[in-house]
Amino acid sequence: MDLRAGRPPFLVCVGAGGVGKTTLAAALGLLSARAGHRTLVMTFDPSLRLKDALGVGAAAHGEEVAVPYDAPGSLHASLLDPRKTFDRLVARYAPDDATRDRILGNPYYDHLAGHLGGILEYMAVERLYEVARERRYDRVILDTPPTRQAIDFLEAPQRIVSFLDSGALKIALKPWFDEDGHLQPGGRRLGFIGRGLERFLDRVVGLQLLRDMSEFFRAFEPLFDGFRQRAQAVENLLASPDAHFLLVAGPGEARIPDTLFFARRLKAAGWRLGPLVVNRVHPRFDGGAEGSSAAERDGRQLFAWLGERHARGVDALRALLPPEQQLVALPLEPDEPTDLAALEAMGRRLQELLRSSATDR
Repeated sequence: MDLRAGRPPFLVCVGAGGVGKTTLAAALGLLSARAGHRTLVMTFDPSLRLKDALGVGAAAHGEEVAVPYDAPGSLHASLLDPRKTFDRLVARYAPDDATRDRILGNPYYDHLAGHLGGILEYMAVERLYEVARERRYDRVILDTPPTRQAIDFLEAPQRIVSFLDSGALKIALKPWFDEDGHLQPGGRRLGFIGRGLERFLDRVVGLQLLRDMSEFFRAFEPLFDGFRQRAQAVENLLASPDAHFLLVAGPGEARIPDTLFFARRLKAAGWRLGPLVVNRVHPRFDGGAEGSSAAERDGRQLFAWLGERHARGVDALRALLPPEQQLVALPLEPDEPTDLAALEAMGRRLQELLRSSATDR
C-alpha cells in the first residue's frame, strides 16, 4: 500500500490501547497532505490525544479545523463530539421545527445524547457518513479507540438496523400514556387499580422517566428510516474497496493474541485488512560494553534484551500470519513526536518500510 496515494480514500487505524494509533494517524495525515491530497484526520478516541499531536484546540470538537501546515495538499482535524453530532443530526433530519424542538427539549434525549452506552460509536458512524457524503476530502484517516470500542464502532451500523427492526422498538412506539399523562388503558378509567399500578411503576422505575421515554420515541419516529438508510450506507462503505484497515500492534509476544484476534475479526467481517504495523520496536544491538561502568553495562544489557524480545515477537507474529499479509516493524523513536516535523518524519519512515516490505515479498 502506498500511504501517500489518494487510494483508498478511507483509512481506519485500529488496534489495542497504548500502541501509538493516534500518533500514526496524525503522521499519515501529514504524509497524505504532503503528497497533495485534501486530508481529514478524525478521531473518536475519548483520550483526544490527536488534539495535542496536531496542535488544534477545542474548536476541533465536532468540527473540522485546518492544521497550520505548509503542504501541497491540505490537512484538517476533527474530534468527535457525540452531543454536538446528535443535535446537528436532529436539526437536519427532523421533518419540521416542532418535531425538532420536541426531541431537543426532551429530558430523556438529554440523557441519551450525553451518557448512554453506544452513542459514541453510533455518532462516529453518523459523522463518517456526513464526511463521506460531502466528498470534500481525498482521504479520510479515522483514528479509533482501543480494540473493544473499535469493534463496537464497526458493529454499530448493524446494531442500529437490528434495533430499528426489533419488536422492542415497536412496543416503545405504542401510545402508553393519554393526554393527561396517565397510563392507558387504565388511568382514570381503572380508578383505584389504575392509580395503584401507576404508583407501583413510579416507585420501581419512575413514571416521569417512562413518560419522557415514550414521548422521545414517538417524537423520534419520523427519523428512524433515515437512521436505517445511513447506517446501511456506512456499513457498505466500510466493506467496500474504498476502505482499508491499518492494524497497529505493540511489540512483544504478549501482544500477539490480541493482534491476531483483531486481524481475524476484520477478515471474518469482510473488511479489507491493509498493512499490519508493529510499532515502537526496540532495535537489536550488542549488549557488551567492556570498559563501561556497571550501570552503563546493565543498561546496555537491558536494551539488548528488549531488542531481542521484540524481535522474537515480530518473528513469531509473522510466522502466524498468512504469507500475503504485509507486516512491518516501526522502530522505537528516541523521543515521542511532539511537533509536525517529527510526525511527518515518522510517516515517511513508515512509508519507506512498507515500500521495502512490498519489494521483498
